Amino acid sequence: MEKSYVSQIADIETDFAQWYTDVVLKTKLVDYGPVKGTMVIRPYGYAIWENIQNEFNRRFAECGYENAYFPLLIPMSFMSKEAEHVEGFAPEVAVVTHGGGEKLAEPLCVRPTSETMIGTMYGKWIESWRDLPVRMNQWANVMRWEKTTRPFLRTSEFLWQEGHSAFATAEEAEAETQKMLQVYDEFARTCLSMPVLTGRKTEKEKFAGAVATYGMEAMMHDGKSLQSGTSHYMGQNFAKAFDIKFTDKDGAQKYGYTMSFGVSTRLIGAIIMTHGDNRGLVLPPVVAPVQVVIVPIAARKEGVLEACRALEARLKNAGIRVKLDDSDNSPGWKFNEWEMKGVPVRIELGPRDIEAGKMVVSRRDGYEKNEALLENAEREIKDLLNDISVSLYEKAKERMQQRTVNAESLQELLDGVNRGNFVRAGWCGCRECEDKVKEFAQATSRVMDGTNTAKKCVACGKKSQHTVFFARAY
Repeated sequence: MEKSYVSQIADIETDFAQWYTDVVLKTKLVDYGPVKGTMVIRPYGYAIWENIQNEFNRRFAECGYENAYFPLLIPMSFMSKEAEHVEGFAPEVAVVTHGGGEKLAEPLCVRPTSETMIGTMYGKWIESWRDLPVRMNQWANVMRWEKTTRPFLRTSEFLWQEGHSAFATAEEAEAETQKMLQVYDEFARTCLSMPVLTGRKTEKEKFAGAVATYGMEAMMHDGKSLQSGTSHYMGQNFAKAFDIKFTDKDGAQKYGYTMSFGVSTRLIGAIIMTHGDNRGLVLPPVVAPVQVVIVPIAARKEGVLEACRALEARLKNAGIRVKLDDSDNSPGWKFNEWEMKGVPVRIELGPRDIEAGKMVVSRRDGYEKNEALLENAEREIKDLLNDISVSLYEKAKERMQQRTVNAESLQELLDGVNRGNFVRAGWCGCRECEDKVKEFAQATSRVMDGTNTAKKCVACGKKSQHTVFFARAY
């Protein structure tokens, strides 16, 4: 049985919540911080985040974004300028009232998001149409005082990326909102091997202060949805609140149009729950801290370690993230350890292999073991890593397709989510009906399909205005 390999991890099918906790702790991705609701991201977990950053930075730069940094502390008066925004975040905001042993003249909010701070600075920097568009991205920490927490998925403090843009016209800002959502979609598919649903959020689920929010939803192993990224069209809401004005070509003063988009360390949780199994992590090669581990067989025999080190150097020179495990642990222990840590490829190299000019190659996603020629190692491993990326994506895509069902009644919707499915259903557009679905099925609207193929609302039976994906979510 697969389970016998890693006895210290709970069974993924019978206790998914415990399995997740076991995996993130035992693979040393994180540990719990001393303050309730916080996490310490350990080197192995942070390396995944750094790889995510690197992949995104390249994509953002191609879209014209520059990285910047804005202050963590935000004057309370900034938060109150956009009424809907402050109302939406008020329950989650941490407030600093004292500094240097004295009470502050104005309380400071610990950054829950940066629209207010960045809006203030854009209002200062933007004067002319020549200053537009402005595209900036920030990698930072944020704090939202969460009552129920779980590492990566929901913590009081977490790391994230937030992009903020300002434009002269609504059309440009709306187009950018859609464009960055597609950047997220492409990244999820090609870097995380994770299929996603993208679409507009309902008014109930949109970002506080936005005109429209578009989300990216991924199906986890248990059939629940995880919001994995969002892109928001702000219209002129924040431009008017923070005086983001510019002089147009005709000399007239006009308000700009803004948008923002963001992902967080929640993506690491998405990777774990999309691809993991009873042996632990299964990491997509693009973001894996270690793509290949080399395990010497009969390491004390003459020439084995030398051959392993030579292979390690060759793979490193080829741009592959590789680790030689030359520790004193047994090969069996190493196999289990690196399988639990999700390393995509394992190479075994012993005296017989070296003599034959071969290496034994195992892939983490399917437990396949094959021989390959040492002289072709670079090409063989690169091809294998690419194949693993595709294979993981196709497997996850098939699961999501099989577990996406239609419903025409509340009972069918309930039955669908109880079986761990995404449920596609019609919705009349009424808030009361959306609330009714949540009350009856403990499911929420994730994104709208955009096709409106449904004929009637799942809750009231009236004509459908939207087709919506409903699911239980993290």
